Amino acid sequence: MITSLDTLRPSEDPPVSSYNGNPLIDWMIDSGWQNPEPRELVAGLAATMLKFDIPIWRIRVTIRTLHPQFIGTSYTWQRKDGQVEEFSPRYEILESDAYLKSPYASIFEGAGGTRRRLDVPGLALDFPILEDLKAEGATDYVAMPMLFSDGKINAITFAGDRPGGFTTAELEMIYEAVPVFGRLMEVHALRLTARTILDTYLGRHSGKRVLNGGIKHGDGEDIHAVIWFCDLRGSTRLADRLPRSTFLSLLNDFFDAMAGAVLDSGGEVLRYIGDAALAIFPVGATTPTPERCALHVDACNRAMNAAQDAMGRLADANARRAEAGDPPIGYGIGLHLGDVMYDNIGVPERLEFSVIGAAANEAARIESMTKALHKPVLMSSDFARVVPNRLVSLGVHVLRGVSEPQEIFTLA
Repeated sequence: MITSLDTLRPSEDPPVSSYNGNPLIDWMIDSGWQNPEPRELVAGLAATMLKFDIPIWRIRVTIRTLHPQFIGTSYTWQRKDGQVEEFSPRYEILESDAYLKSPYASIFEGAGGTRRRLDVPGLALDFPILEDLKAEGATDYVAMPMLFSDGKINAITFAGDRPGGFTTAELEMIYEAVPVFGRLMEVHALRLTARTILDTYLGRHSGKRVLNGGIKHGDGEDIHAVIWFCDLRGSTRLADRLPRSTFLSLLNDFFDAMAGAVLDSGGEVLRYIGDAALAIFPVGATTPTPERCALHVDACNRAMNAAQDAMGRLADANARRAEAGDPPIGYGIGLHLGDVMYDNIGVPERLEFSVIGAAANEAARIESMTKALHKPVLMSSDFARVVPNRLVSLGVHVLRGVSEPQEIFTLA
């Protein structure tokens, strides 16, 4: 037998009086809201259902969030291990059979909920996922929309393994609880979206500072860090010659290589300045002998690994561009080690985090020397002191705007 829940929609909230005596809602109101993470909230719901003899075997909560890479996040609890697994599918999944032939496709289009009994002999199962669940021992499957206050449709599914499936009373209890559970999940989803947007547009370190309250004009701290400055060569000429869409594609290839390498090595991209980028690898310590400090050695090695990674990525990109008859991407990278002020700068109505100070300026001047010295990556003597075995000296040079001549190094 196939029973449809099409008429059960969370937007049609039952009257408050019907919540009386629902242990799932009682748990959410009493303690469920205190769970600091969505995984703990899902695990708590499962534990409460088991406590009241609801034969829950698997719960999956799928939340759609605002993210540049992922469509959302799914949280899956299974009774066999009691753990909640977190999975964030990319947007490409929307074109896959796994999604198009799942209950989620219809739920997200507003079709309402679905119930499928899995233990009825000869019953045709219309979603591939149901065959998998049945083979693992599930007897009943319920998929329901879970609405947020802005009208966004999310989904929650329940699979049970008792012979005969869920009772009518259990389904009513679950249906009543889903809108309340959705409000709790919405709080977590909003927090996740805020964190994602801050990390995407400000960076992980800066985003964390904002969430922790560092939002006032002038909020800042002195930090010791490797400063990375990179620049795209000949961008003015390329912008004049190329169609805007082609130049934008080139610029994105450049930043994919540079910023991607920095992030993959644990650095923080602070800002994009036209065709240049400023990044840091915070050290977390200061010492008169940085070459003996594990934190300094680690930060400098990660910065150098990022530079080599970026070079490799751009070599691949330029090989593809050569095959297509496109001009190569030229670039320069400057690395320096020093003290900077990591500050919230601008005007109160429009702020951004950045690093300011002589060390940041010197990193930019070192990068500019890549043109004169015909080397794509250059480092300061302060940086080279920490990892001397990986670098070679190019001699002492005068840097524009810097009072003392500096010894410049490059990759060995």
